[in-house]
Amino acid sequence: MSIQVFGLPVSRGVAIGRAVLVASSRVDVAHYFVEPERADAEIARLRQARDVVANELTTLKRELPPDAPGELAALLDVHLMLLHDETLADATKHWIQDRHYNAEWAVSAQTEVLARQFDEMEDEYLRERKADIEQVAERLLGALAKAQPLMPLSGTARDFAGEDPLVLVANDIAPADMLQFKGSVFTGFVTDVGGRTSHTAIVARSMDIPAVVGAREASRIVRQDDWLIIDGDAGVVVVNPSPIVLEEYRFRQRQSALERARLDRLRHMPSVTLDGEAVELLANIELPGDAAAALAAGAVGVGLFRSEFLFMNRNGELPDEDEQFEAYRSAVEGMHGMPVTIRTVDIGADKPLDRLTVHELRHEHALNPALGLRAIRWSLSEPAMFRQQIRAILRASAYGKVRMLVPMVAHTGEARATLEAVARAKQQLTEAGVPFNDVEIGAMVEIPAAAVSLPHLLRYFDFVSIGTNDLIQYTLAIDRADESVAHLYDPWHPAVLRLISDVIATANAAGKHVSVCGEMAGDVAFAELLLAMGLRSYSMHPAQLSSIKQRILRADGARLALALPTTLSSDDPASEWRRALGGTN
Repeated sequence: MSIQVFGLPVSRGVAIGRAVLVASSRVDVAHYFVEPERADAEIARLRQARDVVANELTTLKRELPPDAPGELAALLDVHLMLLHDETLADATKHWIQDRHYNAEWAVSAQTEVLARQFDEMEDEYLRERKADIEQVAERLLGALAKAQPLMPLSGTARDFAGEDPLVLVANDIAPADMLQFKGSVFTGFVTDVGGRTSHTAIVARSMDIPAVVGAREASRIVRQDDWLIIDGDAGVVVVNPSPIVLEEYRFRQRQSALERARLDRLRHMPSVTLDGEAVELLANIELPGDAAAALAAGAVGVGLFRSEFLFMNRNGELPDEDEQFEAYRSAVEGMHGMPVTIRTVDIGADKPLDRLTVHELRHEHALNPALGLRAIRWSLSEPAMFRQQIRAILRASAYGKVRMLVPMVAHTGEARATLEAVARAKQQLTEAGVPFNDVEIGAMVEIPAAAVSLPHLLRYFDFVSIGTNDLIQYTLAIDRADESVAHLYDPWHPAVLRLISDVIATANAAGKHVSVCGEMAGDVAFAELLLAMGLRSYSMHPAQLSSIKQRILRADGARLALALPTTLSSDDPASEWRRALGGTN
């Protein structure tokens, strides 16, 4: 029976495939295929891990103190029984032999199947046994992680895996975990929680695959191996679609592919409006390797390199100066002389760090992390780490044009402290004889206070970049990762548009470069409006460049500017803007 699940559309397009359910705690488990001839070796890995866990459990039971509650020994016996259960073992082998999953993926997949079965049991005692299955699975995954894995094949080598594409379904996926799936076997994502501009959604868009978030009960409704359609345009997930519905969406996939091919022809065309205004189209990237995709999409530089992804999923170890330098240099060299804007680490809110400093430990349970120690606030509280990052950025500037962007600036005191840190880093490099070039230093405008007091901040910074995602969040007091208030997150709100317009006008009047690097820059609905406000530099995910360029090429900036005043003064700017443009936007 076909079921529709509704969520929030965050990455456009249609994905069709079999569901792979992953528990949030196991999202970072390795997912790759193994060749048929390597299946026996992978099963041997699984068997070896089982033996390791069995020895651990047997030892724990043997070493229980005499006064230990009898329930502990009984619990260990249950875990040992589950571990050696042939039904469980055979089912896990099936995922390796028939679906060609690696051992970790097979354990995770079978655990999800069993957990669902336990959830549906009427007997409360039996339902509670689900926790035992999950604990045994976690021990197996831990043992597999310590064992030497087989080398995975590349994401494109999957002839042996059959023709079925795969889509990932989870309660939630952390942004750093999402990055692990770049170039992977998954062609789409569905999560129960999240908002349109949560960082998980942003990373999904950067991967250019259809995604729906905030789908509430998706991970409970969908079963392992169900056929799914992910409609990333409408925010709909169709579970076990009928043949007619399946064919309709396959037709949409073909149409979408034709449209992409048509837009791709624009990628190397200069971005100039009908009235002759040149517009700079830059790319947002998360990792150094993304530079290749930016160039291929026709970007004329990187407007935002999110450096925080170098700091995540590292088991508590931060990247040192040399590792950061190599990453930044790789991105700079990969852009072949085009500018690269590196944002200093923006940790906090929905991008937590898995290493907590002493200071952070005191604030681990902050009621609202979005308003806490994050971005430049965290960097200034960790001066040694901050100077390391600044030195790495400065060193990379010797290999191309580099700009440094400071996130979440609100106070001139933060600006002064940042410039002092840069000056100290330059002095240290000079004394060490390490080459570097001067870099422009910019501020992200993503807090209303920064937008309102921009003239003061411009005394310290060379350029500004508007982070519309957080600017909307803080202006409207909306947690952008919370799907329960997602309907209140409104880029068209008059206050939001007024702030953005004022920032662009103020920066232009001061002769300072201004760009938009938030999600509005890559949204075709806002392309002409931002142009009318005087914006001439957009930074977005590479996949969005051609669509925005098409709008720019068809736009007359001078004519658009005439419609701006009535739009900004309206209490319904979206409708007023469409009316002013003749209903074509």
